[in-house]
Amino acid sequence: MAWSILKDISAEQFLAEYWQQKPLLIRNALTDFKCPIDPDELAGLACEAEVESRLIEQTLGDQNQPTWQLSHGPFDEDELTRLATTNWTLLVQAVDLWVPEFKELLNRFSFLPPWRLDDIMVSYAAPGGSVGPHFDYYDVFLVQVHGQRQWQVGEKCSAQTPLRTDTPLRILADFHANQEWTLEPGDILYLPPTVAHWGSAIDACMTCSVGFRAPTLSEMLGDLAACISEAGDTHYLTDPPLTLDMASTDIDGGFIDQARTLLQQVLDDKQLLADWYARYMTSPKYPDLVDLTGEQRIAEIHGIRYENGQRQ
Repeated sequence: MAWSILKDISAEQFLAEYWQQKPLLIRNALTDFKCPIDPDELAGLACEAEVESRLIEQTLGDQNQPTWQLSHGPFDEDELTRLATTNWTLLVQAVDLWVPEFKELLNRFSFLPPWRLDDIMVSYAAPGGSVGPHFDYYDVFLVQVHGQRQWQVGEKCSAQTPLRTDTPLRILADFHANQEWTLEPGDILYLPPTVAHWGSAIDACMTCSVGFRAPTLSEMLGDLAACISEAGDTHYLTDPPLTLDMASTDIDGGFIDQARTLLQQVLDDKQLLADWYARYMTSPKYPDLVDLTGEQRIAEIHGIRYENGQRQ
């Protein structure tokens, strides 16, 4: 069966050949999708204290090399009014919490576990706007909804890949593209984790980024420890059989083995892990916002109107 957004590729083929393996460009995947938020409302959301938003401005530095500046919201109207007509991008996280109509878009991804979804980020970019060459540790579907954006895709990266040190953004120090596409409204680009990519707005454009959860090991272990503690932790570390040789400032390997055994007991408790994992992976990203009504919030927002990078 071919899913609508995958066009001629079956869901089985996508999962076997592309998911977390290699990029996929899908032309005309969502030509019938009308984005339920416009640039006016997106700018209004970025002015709200409860909304996570960022503004990335690109300038030319030494030897005409691009540099990027990062600002965090909430923003006020004056900040957005003073923006240049080119080379900036406004990004707003978790727009699906504020605009329930985005459920229609999420329904198009029913070939993936729904609890793997993180959020929908929506970005508006003036001509030339870009967040620079970078990579992410999560899967993402980049849905072009307005305007044109050029995407360059490179090789896979890792934690050892060099980054630039002149910006708080995780910009790659060296980027080489091996694929390049211009996305039109309705096109989708799927990118697996760690693949280098660089998107630049050809004209004023909007992109919806459907991202999937990728917690770090430390985040998972921290939450698991909190879960065990809340349930009443009865796991206590005991010593290995002691000898006089162990009465030393050096830690004998037997103590390490005891700690490993205790940790393994927890990891071998399949019911405990199943209960924790289900709660952890389905917990809302913004728990304080899940009860708010998106339609009411949008109605309260005074839109800041932009067209071709200029405030109207």
